[in-house]
Amino acid sequence: MLGLNDLLISVDSFLGSAPWFPFYLLGIGLFFTVYLRFPQIRFFKHAWKVLFDPEEKSKAHGETSHFQAMSMALSGTIGTGNMGGVALAIYLGGPAAIFWMLMTAFMGMTTKFVEVSLSHKYRIDTDDGTVAGGPMYVMDRGLGWKPLAVVFAAAVVLSSFGSGSMPQVNNIAQVMNSTFGIEMWISGLVLSVLLAFVIIGGITRIASFAAKVVPTMAAIYIIGSFCVIITNYDQILPSFISIFADAFTGSAAIGGFIGGAFAQAFSIGVARGLFSNEAGQGSSAIAHASAITDESVSEGMVSLLEPFIDTIMICTLTGLVILSSGAWTKKYENTFQAADFAILEGVYSDTNDEQKQALFNHLNFVEGGAIPTVNGEIDVVAGNMVSTGVTIINARSVAEEVVFSKEDDNGDLKPYSGKLNILNGDVEDTDVVINGKSLVHSATLTSKAFTTSFLGENGKYIVAFSLTLFAFSTAVAWSYYGDRAITYIFGAKGVLPYRICYVIGFFVAAISDTAIIWTVALITVALMTIPNVFCMFMMRKEVKEMVEDYAKKIKK
Repeated sequence: MLGLNDLLISVDSFLGSAPWFPFYLLGIGLFFTVYLRFPQIRFFKHAWKVLFDPEEKSKAHGETSHFQAMSMALSGTIGTGNMGGVALAIYLGGPAAIFWMLMTAFMGMTTKFVEVSLSHKYRIDTDDGTVAGGPMYVMDRGLGWKPLAVVFAAAVVLSSFGSGSMPQVNNIAQVMNSTFGIEMWISGLVLSVLLAFVIIGGITRIASFAAKVVPTMAAIYIIGSFCVIITNYDQILPSFISIFADAFTGSAAIGGFIGGAFAQAFSIGVARGLFSNEAGQGSSAIAHASAITDESVSEGMVSLLEPFIDTIMICTLTGLVILSSGAWTKKYENTFQAADFAILEGVYSDTNDEQKQALFNHLNFVEGGAIPTVNGEIDVVAGNMVSTGVTIINARSVAEEVVFSKEDDNGDLKPYSGKLNILNGDVEDTDVVINGKSLVHSATLTSKAFTTSFLGENGKYIVAFSLTLFAFSTAVAWSYYGDRAITYIFGAKGVLPYRICYVIGFFVAAISDTAIIWTVALITVALMTIPNVFCMFMMRKEVKEMVEDYAKKIKK
């Protein structure tokens, strides 16, 4: 699994994690923000009016109202990115990563406005009477570039697994296991059955489900977040300051957090921002294409609210919860995963400034700063490593109170004694279970932060419940995106096989390695974003004409 993760990381280094990708993504948002004269500010108030327009339903054809279309799109974006993704960004880049998430969201408001307006304009009525739209139809009918449209549609199908289902159920299973002790495969099985039930009903059932669930789950999560923030009120201002003060320098080391470099904060902030609100990815445009309106730009207006709600509001709340609680700098007892674990040559401490700097250079890939990993054997007695001259790293922190265990002949997990072979810093015997104290990340970090309010340990139940709703609704929405992409490529006959594969993949991801799931998600996001951004730029003149015509209409 470690080798597979390394391979995927290598692939992602040329795509979403490549130095050019954040500029590519932010660049299109900045370009259209200036080109269209800041529509996210000019039309912000009007967008809310359109969202709740009671007359729109009677004016045109379609399958969903503005509110239902946005709820479905939000159900696809409000998910693990808002909870696990924000926590992962802070874990990797520190508070500075939140700043770049916010910048991505602000530019993303315009990006989403453009992609949705175009997708709604070029939507079609399918043979089965439903509406289908999205960037693939823009590329096909607008640009006349069908091969590019097929590539994008294929990327949507891949991304429906990599972004839509796999990280979602994996995070649910993790939280259910850590909160309630429920086996991960049980969570995966139950949720897979529920997922199959919802998506069989198609767009009507999905939209109805989203319109009911999204407002409820958002309200629960927001209330829970304020419980934590209010409890730690004295840390609100310092948390805000750390987000902005470190934006261009990187985040300083504090507690168990070794520190985050600027490049890491910038890259992960943009990547997590995109994963959270999906602006530029083209996914939400597929949902909005079903909206009942003949004014395509009006649906674009509604969509520009999504990054604001999803990232600027909810992700910021999550960030403040984690930062104000201090959970991101503390070490917690946890089971180490192979992708987070390594044994380094030499003795390093996070309380020694010189040694901490060496670890910073190693973890942030500073040139010439790599620390050699152990290749050879270590001695373990009663679960404790007795070999000297080495350091155990887990989750980008120096691990403490580490215990090596292994099942005995009766299947009971017991402390291990003997020699363990180490290859490139990792334990070769995959049956060995390693526990100890280290930093934590993803949804687990968010869950720990929620226990710091006056609700105490009960706070983790808010995370478990919210994450389940967030992530499950995201998986439901993405099943529709993949459904429409399959319809574009193969026609209606491909929908049922796709749904079966989607549900199976949903279950398998519940018991897979977390780090690998996130890496797959990063790759599939990039595979959608690259052609979609290119298409939007090529259609820029048409977009400007559409927006200017609409602006004249609403003035009258």
